[in-house]
Amino acid sequence: MLVQPTLERLEVGRGSSVPVRLYRGAFTQPAPLVLHLPGGAFARLPAERPVASLLAEAGAVVVSADYPIGAAHPFPDAVEAMYALLRHLHDRRVHWAARASKLFIAGEEAGGTLAAALAMMARDRLGPPVAGQILLSPMLDPGMGTCSFRDAEAGPVGCKWADGWTVYLGCPDRAAHPYAAPSSGSRLHGLPPALMITTPDDPMRDECLAYARRLMQAGVAIHVRAIAAHDWPDALAGPVPPGPPPAWTEAVRRNFADFFAAVMLPVPARPTDGSVA
Repeated sequence: MLVQPTLERLEVGRGSSVPVRLYRGAFTQPAPLVLHLPGGAFARLPAERPVASLLAEAGAVVVSADYPIGAAHPFPDAVEAMYALLRHLHDRRVHWAARASKLFIAGEEAGGTLAAALAMMARDRLGPPVAGQILLSPMLDPGMGTCSFRDAEAGPVGCKWADGWTVYLGCPDRAAHPYAAPSSGSRLHGLPPALMITTPDDPMRDECLAYARRLMQAGVAIHVRAIAAHDWPDALAGPVPPGPPPAWTEAVRRNFADFFAAVMLPVPARPTDGSVA
């Protein structure tokens, strides 16, 4: 049974607020505090969020945010709103978890775009301190010209990810900004450790692996996992079918727990690339 959320609305300053879903599983203090950003190709936000639930099962306190989407909120609306929420969570972490809790960012698909961008913003703006970033099938490259996209019969026109990029960017020249399209970032040194998860038939597989290689070259501690699963990233948006959970959920939960342990403990993680969970 996946962890079920409670609904809240957080005031993040200047009269603005963000709807969130709070997931709390069984955890020990100080638990990791995770800002989770769901997928939806910048067009919708899913009602069920198995990734947030699995993060909670792995021992974290998870705040899954409803970030601004749609044509009325092109870049940088969503990423600026989530940066304000990230600061809010850090400043009030004793309320959510514990003062000693470390802050993580996680996101799948379009949420992975925002999570990667927030890691850069927190570095560039000198806070809040982010202990790790967790990216599952992240949308990182609006060019959508990789082999994995072609294999998935998706591409720069006529698919939901292309439409999502068009709406999110608002105008093409924003694709050059690393906070909008993290793959365009030229300065990756100093980013927090990253766990990146993909699958063999994931349309975002190649851009995920390319970004992981660039992070590793920049000296960032990287954990890359290619798990045995199908229909990613759509499967990450739920709903989880009735009956026994899909096999990939246990692999993902285990990788979350291992990543938290590697980051929370003062033991350097050994970089990996493409190992199968």
